[in-house]
Amino acid sequence: MLNKEKNKAKNKEIRRFTVSVYFLLSIFFSLQSYSQCAMCRASLESSGDTGQAQAVNDGIVYLMVIPYILVALIGFAIYKMFQKKKNSSH
Repeated sequence: MLNKEKNKAKNKEIRRFTVSVYFLLSIFFSLQSYSQCAMCRASLESSGDTGQAQAVNDGIVYLMVIPYILVALIGFAIYKMFQKKKNSSH
């Protein structure tokens, strides 16, 4: 029984380390992307103002991030709920 608990603790540490490494790698080696549809790109390129094009890119990225954050928060809440339920059953 004690050995089983040690293995669980070790697996949890390994999982935490792996997630941390993937998170850091995704931050440090992220690719720059241009988040414009073809029509927006053509319209902004024809105007010649690169500052306006960059502002549109930033706005699109800002609008794209919010749904991902909401999904991540809901997923985290569900994960915590299952962990609490799992711990209370033992």
